[in-house]
Amino acid sequence: MSILIKNVYLESNKVDVYIRGNRFEKIGQNLKEQADVIIDGTDRAILPSFVNGHTHAAMTLLRGYADDLELHTWLTRHIWPFEQTLTSEDVYLGTKLACLEMIKSGTTFFSDMYWYMDGTLQAVQEMGLRAALSSVFIDFNDPKKAKKFRKRTREFFANHTNTERIIFTLGPHAIYTVSRESLTWLKEFAREKDLLIHIHVAETRKEVEDCIKEHGLTPVRYLDKIGFLGPNIISCHNIWVDEEEMDILAQNEVKIVHNPISNMKLASGIFPYAKLKERGLIIGLGTDGCASNNNLDMFEEMKVASLLAKISSDDPTNFTAKEAFDCATVNGARIFGLDMGEIAPGKLADCILVDLNHPQLVPNHNLISNIVYAASGDCVVTTICNGKILMQDRVVPGEKELVAEVKDRIREKLGQKANG
Repeated sequence: MSILIKNVYLESNKVDVYIRGNRFEKIGQNLKEQADVIIDGTDRAILPSFVNGHTHAAMTLLRGYADDLELHTWLTRHIWPFEQTLTSEDVYLGTKLACLEMIKSGTTFFSDMYWYMDGTLQAVQEMGLRAALSSVFIDFNDPKKAKKFRKRTREFFANHTNTERIIFTLGPHAIYTVSRESLTWLKEFAREKDLLIHIHVAETRKEVEDCIKEHGLTPVRYLDKIGFLGPNIISCHNIWVDEEEMDILAQNEVKIVHNPISNMKLASGIFPYAKLKERGLIIGLGTDGCASNNNLDMFEEMKVASLLAKISSDDPTNFTAKEAFDCATVNGARIFGLDMGEIAPGKLADCILVDLNHPQLVPNHNLISNIVYAASGDCVVTTICNGKILMQDRVVPGEKELVAEVKDRIREKLGQKANG
């Protein structure tokens, strides 16, 4: 398939963009290439689409279910009990809803950690997005559970390989839900299979205190001691880390994903952006799941990330709009080894068109500042992933039917829960 986007703004220049297959092939003025689809880019700007570096997609089903609680109470008394009622079909529908929300707000790649990976995989395949998928690993220091999860992990990777749009990763939940033995096993399995590992680290003060009580070390020091850290580790949250721990993360070339809205809503703490940036760490952005955010709009995530860094450091020059935009695009691509995040010949054709006549983008003194500080997902009119149009003129095929199906499923599930 080929796409020709005519008269679209790329930065401050009006150009044509030619996509053939899944790559940008030519960018210039008055291109004459023949194309299967021609898009009028008048009063539109083309931008790289977003990389959501950490989420739990099917948690769309828990949006608004248990709000205004601290993390551990929220998880143990509300979220985990509800999740125990979910089926693979529920996860499939919840993930499709998440994909719809991401398409409509300009995200074409997300990194997921959840149950029932087969349901998630089917949803991503059908919706046309990219994803890094990890089935959550939780053993609670129970050898029987550890054996079960290790067996499941081996079987999954024996039966699945990366595809054009989907990569598979490992998903140990956290140090307080996964035993030392399993973390070591996962590190070795990842080395054997050349896999990324996606894990929550130092998210709350309680996690740090409990780790010190159990292991005599803070979370990052503990993971370093057991040889877990390395360039293939994607560490999410990283709030409660001191200077030495930041050095450890940098020395091990750990990749970092910041989730500001979830962290603020759960009052988990403030991410030390400037100090981590100084150490040369690659920092991406993620929304976390809809149970703790409560949406998947990376426009909001960029703005909040920047403003939180400014107010917490008393420095308005901290975490600029350009830095926030890079964290949501090219930095995320680097974390996951993706040849995307830029509009340039040869790059993967993942992009969005935004409406320059949308009130939030007028006037256009500085497009990136507008995108980060003024815009919302509603400004996106077209979303393209892997050279395929997923949304045009804000319409995603089948969206009304999908929304109706999810609403019916939740009504049915809540009714069953009440009756139970």
